[in-house]
Amino acid sequence: MKIIVSSEIEAVCPQFVGACVEAQVENSTFSQGLWDEIGQLSQRYCQSLTTETLKDISGIAATRRVYRVCGKDPSRYRPASEALIRRILQGKPLYQIDTLVDLINLASMAYGYSIGGFDASKFVGDTLTLGIGREGEPYEGIGRGFINIQGLPVYRDALGGVGTPTSDNERTKIDLQTRHLLVLINGYDGNLSQVEANARYIQTLISRYCQSDGGQYLVYR
Repeated sequence: MKIIVSSEIEAVCPQFVGACVEAQVENSTFSQGLWDEIGQLSQRYCQSLTTETLKDISGIAATRRVYRVCGKDPSRYRPASEALIRRILQGKPLYQIDTLVDLINLASMAYGYSIGGFDASKFVGDTLTLGIGREGEPYEGIGRGFINIQGLPVYRDALGGVGTPTSDNERTKIDLQTRHLLVLINGYDGNLSQVEANARYIQTLISRYCQSDGGQYLVYR
C-alpha cells in the first residue's frame, strides 16, 4: 500500500511520523503466551501509572493534543491506547478478541501509540491517505456502530474511512480468516526511534504468535 499524509495533518502536526508493518500471518482464537505478556505489562502499569498520569505518556499526550487542535474532545473520543491502559488501571479485564487483535492491543499499550490493524485484502485501491474526518462522513467503528469522526484523524482508502486513533472500521477489520495483515503506527509525537521500536516489537509478536516471518515495515511522514 502507498500511504500519503495529507496537508491537513501536516498543518496540525508537522512532526508526525508513522510506520506501516505488513506481513503474511496465521490468526488464531487465543494464545496463552501472548496473554501472559499482556498480564505482565498490565501488572507493571498498575504499579506505576494512574488514570491521570497515563495521559502524560508521549504518544497519548500528542494524540490528545491533535484531537483538540482538530476540534475533538479527547476525553469523549479517547485514543485507543489510552482507553486500553485506562481499562487496566480501573481493574477491568481487556476484551479478548483473537490473537492478531490482542497482540496489536498489547503493542499499543506498550508504546502508547494508537495503532490501526487491518485485513489488507479488504482495502479498496492501493493507497491510504491520512486526513481529518468531515462533518457527516459515514463511519462504522468496530463494535461501536456509526460514530461521528468529524475532527478525528482518519485513514481513507478509495471507498472511505478505514481507521482512526479511536476506532478502526468494521469494513476492513481483522478476523480469523485474515492472512494479509497491515498495521499502522501513529506517532503524533514525532519520535522516530520509538515508532520504529514499536514496529519492530509488532514484528516480533507476529513472528512469535502468528506463524509469520515478521514481515516488513516502512516509515512514512
